[in-house]
Amino acid sequence: MPIISKYPNKKVEQIIEDVFDVLEKHDASAELALMIMGNIATNIINADVPASQRKAIAEKFAQALQTSIKED
Repeated sequence: MPIISKYPNKKVEQIIEDVFDVLEKHDASAELALMIMGNIATNIINADVPASQRKAIAEKFAQALQTSIKED
């Protein structure tokens, strides 16, 4: 069953494009970009998620990331 997002695809795609533009502007390698994205995720979880839920949210985020990886 597909997951239905409460956010419009157009908005999500625009934000992703903006983030990619910034990474490209700074000529960020894949390694640096992943490090930055990990730091952003960590900062968001620590700043915006109640301490009692942080571990569970981080685990769900990691699981979602793993399931979205293509194994071509």
